[in-house]
Amino acid sequence: MARLGLRAKTGLVLALASGLFTAVPHAFALDRVDFQTPGAPKGLRDDLLSASLLQAAQRGKTTDAQDLFAAARADYGRLLGALYANGRYSGVIHVLIDGHEASDIAPLDAPVRIDRIEVIVEPGPAFTFSRAKIAPLAPATILPESFRKGAVAGSGAIREAVAVSVEAWRAVGNAKAAVASQDLSADHGNSTLSASVKLNPGQKLRFGKLVITGQERMRERRIRKIAALPEGEVFSPKELSRATERLRRTGIFRSVTLAEDDSVTSPDLLGITATVIEEKLRRYSFGAEIASFDGLNLNGSWLHRNLLGGGERLEVTGEITNIGAQASGMDYALGVTIDRPATLSPDTNARFHFDIAHLDEQDFNANTLATGISFSHIFTEQLSARVGVDYEFSDGTDVAGDFLYRNLSLPIGAVWDKRDSKTDATKGFYLEGEVKPFLGFGTTDSGARLTFDGRAYRGFGDQKGVVLAGRLQGGAILGSGLLGTPRDFLFYTGGGGTVRGQPYQSLGVNVLRSGLTDIQTGGTYFLAASAEVRTKITNKIGVVGFVDAGQVSVGGFNDASTDWHAGAGLGLRYATGFGPIRLDVAAPVGGSTGKGVQIYVGIGQSF
Repeated sequence: MARLGLRAKTGLVLALASGLFTAVPHAFALDRVDFQTPGAPKGLRDDLLSASLLQAAQRGKTTDAQDLFAAARADYGRLLGALYANGRYSGVIHVLIDGHEASDIAPLDAPVRIDRIEVIVEPGPAFTFSRAKIAPLAPATILPESFRKGAVAGSGAIREAVAVSVEAWRAVGNAKAAVASQDLSADHGNSTLSASVKLNPGQKLRFGKLVITGQERMRERRIRKIAALPEGEVFSPKELSRATERLRRTGIFRSVTLAEDDSVTSPDLLGITATVIEEKLRRYSFGAEIASFDGLNLNGSWLHRNLLGGGERLEVTGEITNIGAQASGMDYALGVTIDRPATLSPDTNARFHFDIAHLDEQDFNANTLATGISFSHIFTEQLSARVGVDYEFSDGTDVAGDFLYRNLSLPIGAVWDKRDSKTDATKGFYLEGEVKPFLGFGTTDSGARLTFDGRAYRGFGDQKGVVLAGRLQGGAILGSGLLGTPRDFLFYTGGGGTVRGQPYQSLGVNVLRSGLTDIQTGGTYFLAASAEVRTKITNKIGVVGFVDAGQVSVGGFNDASTDWHAGAGLGLRYATGFGPIRLDVAAPVGGSTGKGVQIYVGIGQSF
């Protein structure tokens, strides 16, 4: 077999040289770095350029001779790795510093001045697999298509196939599966590579004892209950991952790591050590959002992460909205919630809430109270469901007089979230729905409130520079009359959450109350749709074009009472570590509920 024509030397003197470079004076003179890849296809050339430290140094305008010499010597190995990853095992690499091979220059003779560097990579032919074998394989193992006889013999294909094979054994309980031996041989005459890997599956193991370290205020018994690691059952990487995620999503810990023991406890037990680092006990947060017509919204919260030492989260929230709004007064609300993880089951959380608010809306004023308990169950990281019992009270007045609503409700909902990001999605979808039967007391009717919210995202290009986003919302009140339905159950559109460019909650329905006064109120049916084109200008700055539309009615989605409006505009986004800062400017394009320009500022995409 031929031998790789690589002009490089592997000398241990590199380690010694690093301490002597400081004695060499710096010089700044590099003219250019020439990078030649004769015969290389574009994809391979791009990989070689990405692997080269000299290319990175040139982009960074590095001219220091010591740094360039070190990068030149390191590039042999990096370029060789890029060739192997593309199945090129007979390549020739030259890195010339002012005409001299960098690998032939002794570290102690490092140049103090470098004018020109030339990199020449002759990739040679692409090798294919003459044999691609891994054994023994766990049942139902599916090897990657890239690891087969006749396929390009990239080193990455071998690593991926080995990783898949080992994980397949671990998935059936063989936690210590590993590579026993490997036979890789290249036939340079035929440009083929023979790859044979032998695995040692080891014995099937069971989860041993869970050892917990690092906790300070959290009770160990509660950590075990939340993690719910099935001690004594067959080892499963999926169960190990689920236990880790259960602990992380409590919000109690800054860091959670579950590590397998190096050794097996006789006869077949694999111990697990959980290392946790707790977050700060308390957190304060503040937020603000402003719109030209709707005014300023302020909110804040105080969070206690571990109230009783069992992961209970106490949160007190306050909100003042519509400060300076043009069509309504100022609203304010105060809420208290207590969340408890691992209630009823490891994946079921309990929540108690108590909320009071004063609403000064365009068509009514009311003092409201709501309290209740709910349980949410997490089936997967994308799918969850919830059920609860709430008591709600609303005492208010409108132009026709006083009203009082009281009801007991049973909200049932689900969320299916497949977005790649909650604040700036580029692909996937989000679906949420709720059915809320309610029993009214006194003058309050009984019925059910149904709502849904669907969102979808599609990005284009390698960097997802253009994203199409769409949203459809809707709701209906069934079995309850318009005037017998609690006012905050009814539907409006207009404003940042539904139709931008239209004033907040500007679209409702007009009805006669007590046969005397014509008032505007919310409807019993509504639909709202939004479409956006999000385009990146730079890594930090993006622009958005959008159009929103909404309709509200009483007798159905398309009955005679249906009214609609629409808005459109442009937005600017500035990316931050916690989501994009949003600025939207919109104006009405349909309907009769608004005029003029509306401005919206907030954090995160509009949906």
